Amino acid sequence: MKKFFLSAYRFSLFFIMVAFILTCNMMLFLELLSRISGFVFTKENTYLAALFTFWNAVFLGFVFAIVNVIRRKIVIQRPIKKILEVTQKLTDGDFTARIKPMPTSDFGPVISDLNKLAEELSNIETLRTDFISNVSHELKTPLAILQNYGTLLDHPDLSEEKRTEYIKAIINNSAHLSQLITNILKLNKLENQNIALNHQRCCLSESVRECLLSFESSWEEKSIEIEADIEDDIFMNTDAELLTLVWNNLFSNAIKFTEQNGKISVKLEDKDFYVQMVVSDTGCGMNGETLKRIFDKFYQGDTSHSTKGNGLGLSLVKRVIDILNGEIYVESTPGVGSKFTIRLPKAP
Repeated sequence: MKKFFLSAYRFSLFFIMVAFILTCNMMLFLELLSRISGFVFTKENTYLAALFTFWNAVFLGFVFAIVNVIRRKIVIQRPIKKILEVTQKLTDGDFTARIKPMPTSDFGPVISDLNKLAEELSNIETLRTDFISNVSHELKTPLAILQNYGTLLDHPDLSEEKRTEYIKAIINNSAHLSQLITNILKLNKLENQNIALNHQRCCLSESVRECLLSFESSWEEKSIEIEADIEDDIFMNTDAELLTLVWNNLFSNAIKFTEQNGKISVKLEDKDFYVQMVVSDTGCGMNGETLKRIFDKFYQGDTSHSTKGNGLGLSLVKRVIDILNGEIYVESTPGVGSKFTIRLPKAP
């Protein structure tokens, strides 16, 4: 609507200007005619007045043509030139290129959208660079460990005890490397929608219990108290395999970041329109900066990497919950613990 009124205003202005020029020329013609002959309309007098008026109109037309050229250069050619320059920079990989906004110009919406596109491309490039950097780091560490232990195993005077220790280290790091690659492939499939959802009627109560019990050796090793409040017979039409991925990552993180003799609570309850799952722990907790980036790929709040992980688990959780049209909330206090709340709609 705003664009329509702007176009109508410009057209009216142009029409009034043309009418004004024609009126002025007609008045000039009559004025010349009156001065030459006192309104005696002879052929010669009329010819002289018309000739003078004609050249005056030609002069005014020439002036307006120059004005129009300057106007086109400012209003049309300059924005187009800037747009072409920015698009060329974006094509060459310079995603910092921007155009100064021109809200009153016809090219204003185009420039605004182009700046938004450049901003999105810049963000994608940053994510791509960070992703490559993080993947390289996460792959390089276990590979270096494997290489070092492999070299040590080649030592002829190595004791059987040390040999067994190095073999275990190689097996553990191989498993870690395999898990990292598996998570990268899963996340890639989820982000590119290359995974077909398999909606089936399943019992979430049993699914949660089975996943929780699979970590029994881990929580017993750290003497962690498990408080489970899982309602019986909660059924849903959903993708049970994807939800297993969610439960496993949440339980794994809770155990990983909970200190010795800590406590983990798991609560599954059936609400009116959704099923709610809450996993809370008495672990180290997270600060505000970590909470903002908790679902970013490869981000780890523990910058010392003292706990094993690759920063992909919660990215997978978030993506799965989004695909299933659910919601996930995180509450955490440093030194107190963290609480993850998941809500899944009953309708798939």
